[in-house]
Amino acid sequence: MKQCFKDPIVRLFCDEDGPTAVEYAVLLALIVVVCLGAVGSLAVATGGSFDASSTAIDAALGP
Repeated sequence: MKQCFKDPIVRLFCDEDGPTAVEYAVLLALIVVVCLGAVGSLAVATGGSFDASSTAIDAALGP
């Protein structure tokens, strides 16, 4: 860790907590976007599967 004991402005630029928090926020946002995309994709695939099953059952039962 850097040793910065000069004036407050130099200490502000030597502080590494702010950039770390921003990096974690960006990482969390990317994870949320990927999860939402995966859930949306699975919802569409599951809906298609249920529609196909419903059609097959209706055809099997017949008129």
